[in-house]
Amino acid sequence: MRIFTEQKLKEYSKKHPSTKVALQEWVSIVKASDWTCFADIKQSFNSVDSVGNQRYVFNIKGNQYRLVVVIKFTIKYVYIRFVGTHAEYDKIDCSTI
Repeated sequence: MRIFTEQKLKEYSKKHPSTKVALQEWVSIVKASDWTCFADIKQSFNSVDSVGNQRYVFNIKGNQYRLVVVIKFTIKYVYIRFVGTHAEYDKIDCSTI
């Protein structure tokens, strides 16, 4: 898979250094993957949730942070839409990001 807008993760980990290793691990797993459906993602990340409209929510760093992405399986792209704490996530509407 290819990650589009990976810069968001780098910027977030600079502001929140405790997330750096977990986000790097997530990136490594995603780049090595060849997902074709949600079941494939579940094999890589057991705690991932599908929230509709091609959006998926990953728990990062022991469920301390959330990462929302849009995945286009046909073109093998993962678009970073949001990274933040649970409190920040609760304030957003996933369908708008």
